[in-house]
Amino acid sequence: MSVEVSRWRGSGTVSHQFPHKSKTRLVALLEEVGSPCEPRLHENRPCPVGYTPRHMDFAPAGMEVWGFSRDVRFVKDVTLLFDFATLGQRWDAQFDANMISAPRLRFSDERIWPLTKLLANAVGDTDPSVQLYGDGLIAAITARLFAEPRELVADGRGLASWQLRRIIEFLDAHLSERIELADLAAMVGLSQSHFSRSFKASTGMPPYRWQLFQRIRRAQALLLDSDAALDQVAEVTGFADTVHFGRTFRKLIGATPAAWRRDRKN
Repeated sequence: MSVEVSRWRGSGTVSHQFPHKSKTRLVALLEEVGSPCEPRLHENRPCPVGYTPRHMDFAPAGMEVWGFSRDVRFVKDVTLLFDFATLGQRWDAQFDANMISAPRLRFSDERIWPLTKLLANAVGDTDPSVQLYGDGLIAAITARLFAEPRELVADGRGLASWQLRRIIEFLDAHLSERIELADLAAMVGLSQSHFSRSFKASTGMPPYRWQLFQRIRRAQALLLDSDAALDQVAEVTGFADTVHFGRTFRKLIGATPAAWRRDRKN
């Protein structure tokens, strides 16, 4: 899946064709100021569906869709472009042909919309854990929209001991790197959806959060066992800078790195 975030500022009447006509796409409206944004199947024909807050539009490949507003000031949206062949292979899932070929204009789903917003916020983030985080969001969005998974975790016991050991050893060796969910799933012979459920059943958290927590644990060890500066600790544990490191550390631990170190060394 490809993800694009767009922002537009201006005034007056706006009419434009949605890009990526050759791709199957989902467009989620994240912010709008001014007159409501209206999706149209024809440039000069109003949308048959009434206004819906936080609406999304799903357009199959080859379908022309237009955006219209009588007096817009600001718009922010996110477009998700689907590659069903790759998604089906990685997920070991089938997609309902009727669902992926039928347009849906101005539909609302309070489970999907927040996920698209989180995905949009993750675009451009250089933190290594964001790769697994984004993969997980994509999996959740796709599952809610289309997928009919073949695999189920029948017993709910999670990964086998050898599978969990292999994954943990790999993550430990690559904590500060970007890791794809597909690679982890392939290491233990599972689809991404099956692996994600099994990993969470085994550890109590999704893969991206486990990776993030382990990076913070490594940072805590460095803070206690060395006199390394905060920017050095941030770099070693894969954070872009001390601001990002400090914000994440405080969110997970409840104190800034400097305060946490000071309290435990005094």
